[in-house]
Amino acid sequence: MTRNSIIPKPQSVVATNQTFVVDEGLSIRVEEGHEAFKKEALRLAGILKNATGVGFEVEEGDKAAWFGNTILINQSKADQNLPPSGYELDIKENLLTLTASSSEGLFYGIQTLRQLLTAQVEQAGGLQLPVLIPTGTIRDWPQYEYRGMMLDVARHFFDVPTVKRVIDYLALYKMNTLHLHLSDDQGWRIEIESWPNLTTHGGSTEVGGGEGGFFTKEDYKEIVAYAGDKHITIVPEIDMPGHTNAALASYPELNCDGKATELYAGTKVGFSTLCTDKEVVYEFVDDVIREISEITPGPYFHIGGDESHSTEQEDYEYFMNRAREIVKSHGKTMIGWVEVAHAGIDETDIVQFWAKEKNALQGAKKGAKLIMSPSKHAYLDIKYNEDSPLGLTWAGLTEVDDAYNWDPVTLVEGIEKVDVLGVEAPLWAETIETLDDIEYLMFPRILGIAEIGWTVREDRRWDEYRVRLGQHRDRMKAMGIDFYESPLVPWQEEASFFMDIEMTDEGGE
Repeated sequence: MTRNSIIPKPQSVVATNQTFVVDEGLSIRVEEGHEAFKKEALRLAGILKNATGVGFEVEEGDKAAWFGNTILINQSKADQNLPPSGYELDIKENLLTLTASSSEGLFYGIQTLRQLLTAQVEQAGGLQLPVLIPTGTIRDWPQYEYRGMMLDVARHFFDVPTVKRVIDYLALYKMNTLHLHLSDDQGWRIEIESWPNLTTHGGSTEVGGGEGGFFTKEDYKEIVAYAGDKHITIVPEIDMPGHTNAALASYPELNCDGKATELYAGTKVGFSTLCTDKEVVYEFVDDVIREISEITPGPYFHIGGDESHSTEQEDYEYFMNRAREIVKSHGKTMIGWVEVAHAGIDETDIVQFWAKEKNALQGAKKGAKLIMSPSKHAYLDIKYNEDSPLGLTWAGLTEVDDAYNWDPVTLVEGIEKVDVLGVEAPLWAETIETLDDIEYLMFPRILGIAEIGWTVREDRRWDEYRVRLGQHRDRMKAMGIDFYESPLVPWQEEASFFMDIEMTDEGGE
């Protein structure tokens, strides 16, 4: 454990240089009567069964078995000082204890345990018993509450299995939010029963003129439940008042001239707007937010607000103020792109920064929390280099080091850590159509974003991280991920835990 490739980097690692053995005699035990913890214990047993072919029973009881090696799952005590999302892995030669104050913390501990095993744990039947795990103690918790990615399903539509796969990837690296961009000029992607033409007409195309598609409410609830099982919150976004051509083409009354626009399959932005002085527009907004909120258990609703170039500033502010109140009336916290800082926001709102530092600072001065998504660093749709087959270049080029070498607090002068809710990596879909395309632009940059959201700034260094990242080559290949093999990373076959990069005691460098 003195040398390991865990991503995100844990808060502290203390090694004892022995091994814990996973063999057929392994016992998994969990505190009696704690159903949420038992569920996580069963999850761990399932991972091990898939990888080894051996079924490990989960037993309830407050003491370790007296025979064989044991994994013991406990709820933390007050004197252990673990935050709600934190965990402790204490690994001895015959007892592995995973402790947390919540099932979420246990889940994150299990992801770390996965990474302490070889990459073959990700493949059915990939591990042969016995399996060795290095001994020592890991104490760990995230520095930011919000650690997410955005997937644009509007420019190109991605189906439920594809979204679930993205959720799997985020879960392994301890990210806890998936923001779904559900509407734009090119397509409307979620069923709204009170406005059915949004999907039947507005969802019928995509960039390039493909057939598009949409999520039924049952589809969306399936995604929400799948994410929730992995402690990931779904954030729905309906972009407004701009980026709305799919809605304007579906319902002419949303236009100021009362005429439906044509469906759009291009990639230009800023040309569409809801008619902000028509009351029917606010009835529409209320219906949409209500119906989606009813099937979204998470606390957030994203109302977009970016690139509304066809909306007069006064009209924009009036609209956003009303939309903000509609969100609150349905029990959700409003998130908006950084332009919403011009509206009447306050400490109950969240501003997502992507460009224009002065707007982020304005939002913070009004008391709003910030999600940091700097386009020059965190936008996954930006090309790695000029030869990248996918992606855009409007924000420059973003190699793997560019995606890692930034900090949410030092990015904008005047912003302090107390202002920052977390980080998010958006993936816009103008140039991508398949899961392979998603993977290529996500990986390996998403691992760096995950570490920025989890690990304290003082413990992050590119030269050290790039070596750890290189050790994830086999894991990504085992998972079938089509990743970009950056020349900046020393890619290598997975070594034993004694050969990976050094981690020092208590997380210090």
